[in-house]
Amino acid sequence: MNTWLEVAPNSDFSIYNLPFGIFSTNKNKPQVGVRIGDYVIDLEQTRKLGLLNIPRNICNQSSLNPFIGLGKIRTNAVRLQLQEWLTQENTPLKRHFNQIFHKIEDVKMHLPVKIGDYTDFYSSIEHATNAGKIFRPDNPLYPNWKHIPIAYHGRASSIVVSGTPIYRPQGQFKPTDSPNPVFGYTKELDFELEIGAIIGKNSEYGKNIGTTEAENYVFGLVLFNDWSARDIQRWETLPLGPFLGKNFASSISPWVVTLDALEAFRAQGPTQDPKPLPYLQVEGIRNFDIQLSAKLNETTITNTNFKYMYWNIAQQVAHHTVNGCNLKIGDILASGTISGSEVGSYGSLLELTWAGKNQITLTNGETRTYLENGDTLTLAGFCEKDGKRVGFGEVMGKIV
Repeated sequence: MNTWLEVAPNSDFSIYNLPFGIFSTNKNKPQVGVRIGDYVIDLEQTRKLGLLNIPRNICNQSSLNPFIGLGKIRTNAVRLQLQEWLTQENTPLKRHFNQIFHKIEDVKMHLPVKIGDYTDFYSSIEHATNAGKIFRPDNPLYPNWKHIPIAYHGRASSIVVSGTPIYRPQGQFKPTDSPNPVFGYTKELDFELEIGAIIGKNSEYGKNIGTTEAENYVFGLVLFNDWSARDIQRWETLPLGPFLGKNFASSISPWVVTLDALEAFRAQGPTQDPKPLPYLQVEGIRNFDIQLSAKLNETTITNTNFKYMYWNIAQQVAHHTVNGCNLKIGDILASGTISGSEVGSYGSLLELTWAGKNQITLTNGETRTYLENGDTLTLAGFCEKDGKRVGFGEVMGKIV
């Protein structure tokens, strides 16, 4: 499929992608856009020109929530119409190019959705096992882990868009050489490489969502960095779980890649043994082959893949709602740290340095165990198959 618009062959934002996001210019307030190559298509202007049948007060909003609320049939129809126009020479998009298209360097990106709630899962068996080996060598994987998608309820207010500075958090922690806890800035600031699922449909309070229909409630995916203060987290986690070590910041990429765009990149996930309880059992291929990487300053420190996830998105949605908990448009379900089986595929510094016991050497000769002030951590992800590439761009944060 070719487009008349010049798009680099290795662009994450190919004709096969067309993700949705919220952008603004120095002339326009935040509104809905679609990314193609190095351009953003202005959906509100496209609507005003009468080219797309979208109701008023949908695309001129500061979040995708109203647009997502139109439903997958209508939102995907918009995507497919744009895709068709981008592949045909004599189209309205080309005729109104100067009114509709913005260069990416001329826009500012914003949080794509208004986030009501955020849940962070713990769905990589490699990550869970590694963390267990570090802190509980004799019992690395809790006996419930293979039976239930573990998660905690995170803080939605501190989720920020890529490029937002990350402030080093303060809190209480207990140094190994001290009999008492101390208060101060974390000394073990970490990242977690994750994928976030954006909920695209309200569910009914008191009703559960089965695995067969779960993906109907997911609009699309973003890159997700769940920043973590390991020393604060370690001191506070027992008995109730993560709090200040986690809720200070999470970063997401600005473009939401729809599940429709990812359909061609489904991949078989790990064998689940023992077999999950009936409400968690799935049919079909539910994982996605998304190549992921993390870069610390200018050094790539890990390469991993979303297909390694033990618990898939459908199972996460089913488990989240099995007790009657309702989901709302804009909610985020994060995957948890994504790690592979090899050292170079671990999705956190906790694992890469084995809790600070080993050092990472950067290309400039500097070493790290955890993140230092001034460091920039960048996550990237893309799918590629049969000449088609669909990517997420990146999510970046600088420690200040």
